[in-house]
Amino acid sequence: MGRPAIIELTPTPLDDDELIARIYRGLGDATRIRILRLLLDGPMSQKDIVAVVGLSQGRVSQHLTCLIWCGYLESEKRGRVVEYRIANGRVAALLDLGVGFLESTQGDIGSCRIVEEDDSTNVE
Repeated sequence: MGRPAIIELTPTPLDDDELIARIYRGLGDATRIRILRLLLDGPMSQKDIVAVVGLSQGRVSQHLTCLIWCGYLESEKRGRVVEYRIANGRVAALLDLGVGFLESTQGDIGSCRIVEEDDSTNVE
């Protein structure tokens, strides 16, 4: 079943396999995982997220934007402060699945080599 990609200028139908891959690509950065885990405890401002994560405001902003586009987070402006919060209750379940997988494989994922389709220099 094809579904439109919502952030594309011209919506292109994508099959479910591509959309599922995008779910995992959205989670494919340790900083984004860290931000999601922080926000599971409740809403936070970008300033507070920056203080905990330890990256520049610009880098954190890029990660927050990605997480919003992908539907993991939502934001709300309160005066001059923007608060970020988990947008979907299933985010916790996705993260828990990752932890469970990590535990069940005894950390084998640490030796995983990701090969991108367009990257011929990383061929197995």
